[in-house]
Amino acid sequence: MRTAAETMSGKKTEVKKFESKYGYFTKDGREYVITRPDTPRPWINVVCNGDFGFVVSQTGSGFSWLDNSNLSRVTRWEQDLIKDEWGKYIYIRDNKTGEFWSATWKPCCPKFDFYEARYGQGYVILTSVFKGIRAVLTMFVDRDEPVEIWNLALTNESEKERSLSLFSYFEFCLGNAGDTHREFQKTFIETEINCEDGVIYGKKRSALVPGFISTGLSEIPVEAFHAAWPKPVAYDSDKEAFFGRYGNILTPRAVREGKLLNTDGRWVDSVASLQNDVTLKPGETKAVIYTVGASRIKETSARDRFKKLIAKYRSEETVKKELERFKALWNDFIEKSSIETPDEAFNFMTNIWLKYQAIAGRLWARCAYYQSSGGIGFRDQLQDSLVFLPLKPELTRKQILLHAEQQFEDGTVHHWWHPDTGKGAVTHMTDDLLWLAFITLHYIDETNDETVLDEIAPFLPGHTGEVKRGSIYDHCIRAMDKVLSRWSVRGLPLIGEGDWNDGLSHVGVRMKGESVWLGHFFYWILKQFAPICGKRGEPERMKNYLDRAEKLKAAINEHAWDGEWYIRATRDDGRPLGSKVCKGKEGGVIFLNAQTWAVFHGTATPERAKQAMASCEKHLFREYGALLFTPAYTKSDPTIGYLSRYAPSIRENGGVYTHAATWAVQALCAMRNGDLAFEVYSRMCPIVRGLNPDLYFVEPYATPGNVDGPDSPNFGRGGWTWYTGSGAWTFRVGMNYIVGVRPVREGLMIDPVIPKSWKKLSVKRFFRGATYKIEIENPKGVSSGVKQVTVDGKAIEGNII
Repeated sequence: MRTAAETMSGKKTEVKKFESKYGYFTKDGREYVITRPDTPRPWINVVCNGDFGFVVSQTGSGFSWLDNSNLSRVTRWEQDLIKDEWGKYIYIRDNKTGEFWSATWKPCCPKFDFYEARYGQGYVILTSVFKGIRAVLTMFVDRDEPVEIWNLALTNESEKERSLSLFSYFEFCLGNAGDTHREFQKTFIETEINCEDGVIYGKKRSALVPGFISTGLSEIPVEAFHAAWPKPVAYDSDKEAFFGRYGNILTPRAVREGKLLNTDGRWVDSVASLQNDVTLKPGETKAVIYTVGASRIKETSARDRFKKLIAKYRSEETVKKELERFKALWNDFIEKSSIETPDEAFNFMTNIWLKYQAIAGRLWARCAYYQSSGGIGFRDQLQDSLVFLPLKPELTRKQILLHAEQQFEDGTVHHWWHPDTGKGAVTHMTDDLLWLAFITLHYIDETNDETVLDEIAPFLPGHTGEVKRGSIYDHCIRAMDKVLSRWSVRGLPLIGEGDWNDGLSHVGVRMKGESVWLGHFFYWILKQFAPICGKRGEPERMKNYLDRAEKLKAAINEHAWDGEWYIRATRDDGRPLGSKVCKGKEGGVIFLNAQTWAVFHGTATPERAKQAMASCEKHLFREYGALLFTPAYTKSDPTIGYLSRYAPSIRENGGVYTHAATWAVQALCAMRNGDLAFEVYSRMCPIVRGLNPDLYFVEPYATPGNVDGPDSPNFGRGGWTWYTGSGAWTFRVGMNYIVGVRPVREGLMIDPVIPKSWKKLSVKRFFRGATYKIEIENPKGVSSGVKQVTVDGKAIEGNII
């Protein structure tokens, strides 16, 4: 049951929405408040300005980075979601009693009198009360600069004066998180105390070693700082000095004894700790402002920049002003386009959290707790950029140009790459090539701006090292022509080393296996791109693309229909995946994507579309969303790929893979089945699932990459949250297909496919420089079918405005 109740949070009365034993949403959905720290898994927030960012969990653990969350990590963190005890911490010591605790639950895990973690868009507020001391830690990043701010406000709620010492602590990384040979890596790090500025500087010298020794950015390592205001009374940069010999993070020597030793230099295991002493009268509040920032050593003015940032954050007034500036950036994204429907969970996710997840976590930070990539995936971040279309479409355009630069002259692309490193993965995955054209087509639908096709972008250099350039139009047709050259004798595209599902990594390694899903995907692209070729003076190419599209559709229906659904693929030896012949032998009898894309991309006949979706409903639509396929594989199969090596029903091996499950909702909307479409959506909605947190486990405000399927003993448990392409797609499917306000070349189409019980909904939609306010009424309780559209009080023909 979804309820709202009045509650006291500290001294603030607010309405709780979608409350569970671990937390709740605030009335407007803009914040999620975690009320106890022992959540089933770390529940995190990702805070990033597009260059500098940090991840923090409800326990206070986490890490920071500069521009690349993997290769350019500022602070050290180890991926352990069970212990979750790596982070940037503040210890509080009572100097009279010698008792100490941490301001956040980790690392000391005190039994607080009160604790909450409050997450918003661009900030985190961690509040604790222990032995009469209230600690409110507000964390955010500067809107423009590579610096994070921790504002720690301490209030003495006891009846006696308190003498406290504060000790901040974190370990420097200053490079690649993957460089695990720390005894080697730490020899390149040095620290320096500057008492005049109240700061510890840390930098990593360029190692100049071969890539097989260090995989980091050895040519441009990171320089960082940690400062506090008021100025600290003592400093430490040596882990051994801070912990004590054989000491640990729970009871470090420095905190036990109440003093730092002012260590720094080249000969230490480099950390950063600042000591501030605070005296508080009863009822008094004082704040200490901490900053952590970073830059590249190659920037000769790094120290000057640091000094300005340190000086900037020396007043609470500045902290409040800059926090509001950063919130304003997110408000612009949140408020640009929005919906109001009878379902509040749907509203909260669509209006707020899906946008934030896709932009902050996926496009800017490119990391979370379950996966810390730092790289850019060719297909991945292109898809993520769909979130910008109804908000700031110029950012989608920017993404298109960025990805075009990762294409070779023959149309192939880097599967992923790390910017500014020259590092990128060259694979034989076939679908990667086509996402540039797919996103460009959708960008043009949104903006009616075909000038993007004339933008010039370089190709990756070939064997000669020569860099050539071409228009985005040229980049798109090279990619499509390359895929058309990877064709089977039966007229179907070859899957190569994967086709969106990376786990199908060995289906077609000999370039003989076919991908039916890729055929559905490519059919629409060919049909949509062909008229553009005609307009640009290439009628023969237009004719060829249209001809190839129709032959592809015919081949799919001749060779890939299995009687009740479409098969998913064929292996190099010709054996199918996703067919009835797999029943009782190996698993993978029916696959979701082969049905959904056939429906909304139009390769299925009306009869087969209906039958395919009926098969999905029968076999794949389960309690917690749509399964990627069923049953799961139980044995490793070298002719399928690494997904068969996962445990059954984990991730791509027969679980609910949320990215694909969103396409099931889109397909049901295409079938005009509003009740079932929204039911399938709700089954996987994080807010709905979060009402049973001890089954679901993960955050109720972010989409998970996967949910365990029925062949797992943990059926229904979520995993790999935040860093998943499902954030942008869930937002897009909700806005464009359930609410049904979506762009077409002719204008803005109004085509809702909703539950019959919804009598009214409204939409604010930014489109081609104007903001449309749309009211949709459903007095007769139907799922779809627009009877009449009026604009400014006048009826129009059709449903496009």
